[in-house]
Amino acid sequence: MGDTDDIAIVRLDPDDAPHGLVLSTEAHWNQNEADWRFFLTRGSVFGMRVKGGQLVATAALLPYSAGNAWISMVLVTESWRRRGLATKLVDACLDDAAREDLTCWLDATPAGAGVYGPLGFTPTLELRRLRLENSRLPVAHAAASLATGDLARLTARDIDAMGFDRGTLLAEFAGRPGSGLLSNGDAIALVRDGRTARHIGPLFANGADRALALVDAIVQSGTGPLLIDAVHTQAAFVEGLTASGWTIERPFQRMRFGRATAKPAELPFAVAGPEFG
Repeated sequence: MGDTDDIAIVRLDPDDAPHGLVLSTEAHWNQNEADWRFFLTRGSVFGMRVKGGQLVATAALLPYSAGNAWISMVLVTESWRRRGLATKLVDACLDDAAREDLTCWLDATPAGAGVYGPLGFTPTLELRRLRLENSRLPVAHAAASLATGDLARLTARDIDAMGFDRGTLLAEFAGRPGSGLLSNGDAIALVRDGRTARHIGPLFANGADRALALVDAIVQSGTGPLLIDAVHTQAAFVEGLTASGWTIERPFQRMRFGRATAKPAELPFAVAGPEFG
């Protein structure tokens, strides 16, 4: 392979969505083309191409409100890994964020956390990704009836949890074909299609039992695999999921680069996904 110094960093545009999808599919991630198009239209996505035009690496910076942004989609095709491409692209995101005075966040795998820590990222909360392969499995809790959730209510609770407004993201998710904004009383969650599995989150409730009842109702309402990124400290919720047949796939470490922010007014039971926060 050629010298990586000869590969320029470029800004990608919406036409690059299919090429980004090739990278995330190779990595066995769950993003679909709609996710890529959201990053490419709402954020800054940096990429590196080799001769012939093949996209071999990406990283995205997605701005939110109140001076916050999310870094994600840090991907390098297998034959170009361990050459420093990912670090260069994350640095490009951080440089972009510094110009806009943004606090950056990301959700890292254990391997990624070892890379981001020396760059100045500080650990915050931990997540656990869980998967349910067969959504018709018997559940451990009485399933509650589902109602259509209110987007304004979900957005308000999300602001309490994040400390900033992600209304544009949540509205885009809720408006996609196949998405559902579902509730049962005080519990509310978004459910959306991914490339290989439907994803539940963010999810808010007034207690673990209410959160589990909502998940169980979602499980019983459809078929096919499901993913959920649960907050690790919501121990009763995580334990209830595993008792219902969910399996833990991997941990994620949420990390922050920049100034400290206010403590969340509410802790979610599950988040929107490591690529979105």
